[in-house]
Amino acid sequence: MKLLPALVLIPLLARSLYATGDTSANWPHWRGSRDNGSVETGTYPVKWNAETNLSWKLELPGKGCSTPIVWQNHIFVTAPVDGQDSILAVDWSGKLLWTTRFGAERSGKNAHGSGSNPSPVTDGKSIFVYYKSGEFAALDFDGKVLWQTNLVELYGRDTLYWDYGTSPVLTGRDVVIARLHHGESYLAAFDKSTGALHWKVARNYITPDEGDHSYATPILMKHESRETLLVLGGEHLTAHDADDGKVLWSCGDFNPQGKRNWVPVASPVIAGDMVIVPYGRGTRLHGIKLGGTADVTITNRIWMREDTGSFCSTPAEYKGRVYLLHDHGPDRGVIECIDPTTGKTLLRDELPRTSSEFYASPTVADGKIYAVREDGVVFVARIEPKFDLLAENDMGEQIIASPVLVANHLLLRGEKHLFCIGNKR
Repeated sequence: MKLLPALVLIPLLARSLYATGDTSANWPHWRGSRDNGSVETGTYPVKWNAETNLSWKLELPGKGCSTPIVWQNHIFVTAPVDGQDSILAVDWSGKLLWTTRFGAERSGKNAHGSGSNPSPVTDGKSIFVYYKSGEFAALDFDGKVLWQTNLVELYGRDTLYWDYGTSPVLTGRDVVIARLHHGESYLAAFDKSTGALHWKVARNYITPDEGDHSYATPILMKHESRETLLVLGGEHLTAHDADDGKVLWSCGDFNPQGKRNWVPVASPVIAGDMVIVPYGRGTRLHGIKLGGTADVTITNRIWMREDTGSFCSTPAEYKGRVYLLHDHGPDRGVIECIDPTTGKTLLRDELPRTSSEFYASPTVADGKIYAVREDGVVFVARIEPKFDLLAENDMGEQIIASPVLVANHLLLRGEKHLFCIGNKR
């Protein structure tokens, strides 16, 4: 681990702005109410299988890799229906309430991918969706389309090597889309009520091959009392004013050796006044102090490790600590707890290993971590005060989407089914 010098930094109280209402009852965004992949209240299931101890399972109409979201009595999940981009609404009994279709699906390039990789997002009033095809829309809770446009038709196709997976992000006023790839990359904000474009800013950097691509999702946070968007891609972490997209500060030097194909897939996670950034295809982990102005590359990188990280799975923050799931390579299945202020490892253990890898991001609740392997095995392990593997639950089908823990239930989106495990609401 490299500890890096830090100059005087602007004090900052950083936090996600997704927390809305009763955070135990809602999961409005793919990483939850606090945008950190964890929940600190509730009691969640530990042992089950695909045939017993299920509340219900619902057959899905087509393949998608997006994570379900929840607002009170509604569960929303995107999937293709008869070759069309669609969203399904389900209640807590597993009943399908409605399906809304938008247009022709653009299917995935990768065997694990799909045209429905981005997850929906909601503010409790409307639901917002985006698909690889470029279809971009807002709906009400009855499934009525409020507005719809196609960003591929407006701004051209993405040039990503693999399937677009960045999810929309909400501010108080707008729904924001980030598209970072080779060519004209951009960040754009659209009015939540009308879909009208408020601003669109270019975000282009010259990088080695694939370094200008990104599959990470931005984070909304507070910066000096204003809404700020954190964006990772193009070998830079940038903070943008949510009102106009202006860059407030930028941190670079994530690939000083100019490695090819160092594309970010996992998103960063905020822990206190630090943002933890996985990089280098699972070989690097950076601790960046939030705040400052202009170029903070030298001042704000507090530590960097070259012996740990994650490639596809986004870390989770829980009670001030950061939990990594090593998803690929020789360390796949390793669970590691990191002190975000120092970068030091506080806990390290590993799950049973097979040839299968991990694509889903880990979720933490009730002192336990839920980690889903691509072959559909869901591991549940206690992480405090020490690591203890509690269960291996085989769902019998591939799972790429991240687990959702909300209202004492676990939701799992598999290749063929949406599963609900839990007994009390």
